[in-house]
Amino acid sequence: MKPLRPHQRWHALLLSWLLASMPLLAAATPARYTLTAPDGVQLAVQEAGNPDGRAIIFVHGLLGSHLSWEAQMHSPQLQHYRLISYDLRGHGLSGKPERADAYRDGRRWADDLATVIAGSGAQQPLLVGWSLGAAVITNYLAMHGDADIAGALYVGAVIELQPAQIVAHPQLYRELVSPELRTQLDAERAFLALCFATPPAMETFHRLLANAALASPQMQSAVHGMSLDAPAGLGALHKPLLLIYGAQDALVQAGPSLARAQALKPSATHKLYADAGHAPFLEQADRFNRDLAAFLESTR
Repeated sequence: MKPLRPHQRWHALLLSWLLASMPLLAAATPARYTLTAPDGVQLAVQEAGNPDGRAIIFVHGLLGSHLSWEAQMHSPQLQHYRLISYDLRGHGLSGKPERADAYRDGRRWADDLATVIAGSGAQQPLLVGWSLGAAVITNYLAMHGDADIAGALYVGAVIELQPAQIVAHPQLYRELVSPELRTQLDAERAFLALCFATPPAMETFHRLLANAALASPQMQSAVHGMSLDAPAGLGALHKPLLLIYGAQDALVQAGPSLARAQALKPSATHKLYADAGHAPFLEQADRFNRDLAAFLESTR
C-alpha cells in the first residue's frame, strides 16, 4: 500500500475527527418538535442537554419564548440535565389563536404544560416558571396536581394578578396593544427594558426585542384577564417550591408577591438577588444556574 501524501493524511485525520465527534455534535444540536394542545394549538418544543438526565421544563414570561432561556439551555453547568423549553401559546413559534377565550381561560395554559410534560415523556420534571410562566405553572397545579413533577422554581413570579403584587404601568400596557405599530413597538422596547436592572448585551437585547414582536396582539389584549387560582394551585402543592426574585424588579412587587406565595405554601424557600431586576436568570445567570441545580438535587 502506498504511503499517504500529506494532504491525504490531513483529510484522513479530519474524517476521523468528524466521525468521532458526531455523537457530541448531535447532542449539542437542540432537538425541536411540535405537540398539539387539547384545543388544537400547536406548541413548539425545544430540548438541549442530556436526554437521559433529570428533566427541567422552562416556562417563559409575557412577550418571551424559548430564547428567554438561552443562558440555561446552553449553560455548561446544566448540560447533564435534560433541558426542555417551549413557546407559550401566542408566543414565538407556537400557535396564535385569535379567540380571546384561548388566552383568558387559565385551564388552556395549564393543559399546554400538561401536554409538554406528557408529550416529552419527562419523568418527574422540575418546573421553572418566569413571571407569567409561574402563573401558568400555578394553573397547572390547580388543574392537574403535583403528582407528575419533582417541584417548582418560580423566578420573578406573578403569584396573582392583583394590584398589590404587580407594579402599575397602565399606559405601557395600553400601548402594547395600540393599533399604531410605532407605539406598539416602542412599548415593547420599554417593557423589555423594565425587565432588567442590569441590561444584557446589546445583541441579546435586540434578539429578545425581535422575539417580543412575534407575540400575538390578541394574546396581549386578553392575557391580563387570565383566570388564575393561586389557592388551589400553590395552596395544594406538596412538592418543594423555591422562589427567586430580584430586589430591583420593576414589573412585579417582589415583597408582596413573596409574602403571598409563602402564605399559600408556608414550606416554600426563597432567595432575593439584591442587584437583579425582573430577570435574575439572565442578569445573574451563573448564580441562578447554581441555585437551580442545587434545588433540583435537593428534590431527590
